Amino acid sequence: MGKRKPDQRQPRVTIEGEVLRQIRQHARTNSKTEVCGVLIGEENGSGLNISARIPGLNAAQAGTYVTFTQDTWEHIYKIKDKEYPDERIMGWYHSHPGFGVFLSDHDTFIHKNFFSSALQVAWVYDPHSDEEGCFGWSGERLERVSEIHVKDEKGGEEAGETGKPEPVSGIEEDEETVGGGESAEIGPRTWLKWTLTVTSYVLLMSIVFVATWMFFPRPEFYLIDVYRGLVSRAPAGTHFNSDGTVSIPGLPEAPGPSRPEKSVQPPTQSPGSTKQEQTTPKAEGGKDQNVPRK
Repeated sequence: MGKRKPDQRQPRVTIEGEVLRQIRQHARTNSKTEVCGVLIGEENGSGLNISARIPGLNAAQAGTYVTFTQDTWEHIYKIKDKEYPDERIMGWYHSHPGFGVFLSDHDTFIHKNFFSSALQVAWVYDPHSDEEGCFGWSGERLERVSEIHVKDEKGGEEAGETGKPEPVSGIEEDEETVGGGESAEIGPRTWLKWTLTVTSYVLLMSIVFVATWMFFPRPEFYLIDVYRGLVSRAPAGTHFNSDGTVSIPGLPEAPGPSRPEKSVQPPTQSPGSTKQEQTTPKAEGGKDQNVPRK
């Protein structure tokens, strides 16, 4: 690449949505240290089109910086010559896991020494905050590019002049596409969710029933045959009624326990004695005839 020419205008950056998806996915594979790679594309007048990327394998990684090693450059040029022979390296990308989007002194050093062409840019992505930005040459200075366009054949929206592209629709490699019909159902099917819900309720009720059966007392009834001296368990469903009687399935109701009532005995008489009723003859008008008359 030739040395950069002074130009006060910022480059107009157009990037494929699939490239953005690959950059984000690469950055998310390591949430603690930086990863890097190069951007492949071509110049387009005063701008550039980014159509691919090559990950920087075997790069020297640390918590706050990443460095392209000799092995990294050998891998990059091997892939470029094989898959992108007619395109150029239009810049590089790297991640800032958890510390925002900017160019550190180390990043600026890399860009000035390896990506000094006027249209070469640096893409920075923070996988923790999902923030990203692009930096390019504006004269002699590196500034954040204010005009970025995302070209997405899958229907994504282009970015405005905010310096941050809109999220690009895409499907991660570990996700599956559900085909058939105009709309696809994502996530568990409705019948599966209902089945799991009903099963969980049935299991919970079974646990409560078993716990109640084991830890709470239950009355037990036994039948005693006083003539033969046999004791047997009463049939299931035997219970006391509210009136004190006992209900035994298959048998008439048996009287329950009750207080013994006091027996009323008639007055006793001595043997041979008889109760005689003396009747007094009464005269007419109800007067006693034995009363002496005056």
